[in-house]
Amino acid sequence: MNKRIYLSPPCMNGTEIGFINEAFQTNWISPFGPNLTGFEKEMCEYVGAKHSVALASGTGAIHMGLKYLGVGKNDIVFCSDFTFSGSCNPVAYLGAKLVFIDSDYESFNMDPNALKIAFEKYDAMGKLPKAVIVVDLYGNSANYDKIIPLCEKYNVPILEDAAEALGTTYKGRKCGTFGKVSALSFNGNKIVTTSGGGMALSDDPDAIEKIHFWSNQSKENVNYYLHNEIGYNYRMSNICAGIGRGQLKNMDERIAARVRNYEFYKKAFADLPVQMAPVLEGCKPNFWLSVITINEGSSVTPDEIINALEKNNIESRRAWNPMHNQPIFSEMDFISCKEGESVGNDIFRRGVCMPSGTAMTEEDLQRVASVVRKVFEK
Repeated sequence: MNKRIYLSPPCMNGTEIGFINEAFQTNWISPFGPNLTGFEKEMCEYVGAKHSVALASGTGAIHMGLKYLGVGKNDIVFCSDFTFSGSCNPVAYLGAKLVFIDSDYESFNMDPNALKIAFEKYDAMGKLPKAVIVVDLYGNSANYDKIIPLCEKYNVPILEDAAEALGTTYKGRKCGTFGKVSALSFNGNKIVTTSGGGMALSDDPDAIEKIHFWSNQSKENVNYYLHNEIGYNYRMSNICAGIGRGQLKNMDERIAARVRNYEFYKKAFADLPVQMAPVLEGCKPNFWLSVITINEGSSVTPDEIINALEKNNIESRRAWNPMHNQPIFSEMDFISCKEGESVGNDIFRRGVCMPSGTAMTEEDLQRVASVVRKVFEK
């Protein structure tokens, strides 16, 4: 059987092991040490944020960011609907209530028009949200030129979920800098991985200081164990941070490889009844995942493509199933521009995430394209 082609596997460049060996040789094995402080500093320099704290997951970064923004029991939080559950689970951790905002076709991200409708509805009810979680999906940024002024009008802070968008820029500004607090993910499938991990970023030093405190079990700075607040075991290990430091060394090459994948699929599928995921005007994506949507009227389904690829030992997956469809969130409000319609549902119904690994070869890409083309030629 042909070798397995994964959706988005980790890609090591060889420099990671030097940082890991250094951690072992100096006995910095705990969630403290020079790799942690180095990774935080280097990520700030790369993204353009002033402060950061490395954590055990991107979900943890969202959790701590929402907590800093004052989200608590029965508060309202607006959140992108078309996303992974890690974007919104932390709202439930805090006992708050989610309101899901539909996507637009221009970016697949939060629709500013639906957001406007949501603000008007909840303002009239006297229940403005404590925060808006804006997701940068598949490496494409949200439309911040329209979203930020809306949030500023109602004095509601943005928590940016840039888990999938490290290296993406919107009008020259990198994702991870648009929120009062922003979150990154270094899960094993991300463009930069630390095996598992995440990071909270902010230009507000108080935010990062407080998140650092909470994520280290809220231990007070005294010479005995004193806890005045509930804490969390959320800090990244110094070893994992070493992996991240190595991965950052060739970010330009990582993004270039993902761009190559997207452009290959775009050309290979140009005559098929499919569309590549859109690129928002002003955005320069990292193309973390290349996503296709099957045209209306085609008899081919996403499952047919996924099953055909799997038979050839190639991993792919459906586009996100919107959060308002999830049984656990069935009682939460959902806001779209047209009542009874959902752009996110439409993308889910027609979308397929293609293999997009940094280390994919021309042969790998040709193999994927050949299988997909055969599905449409039947």
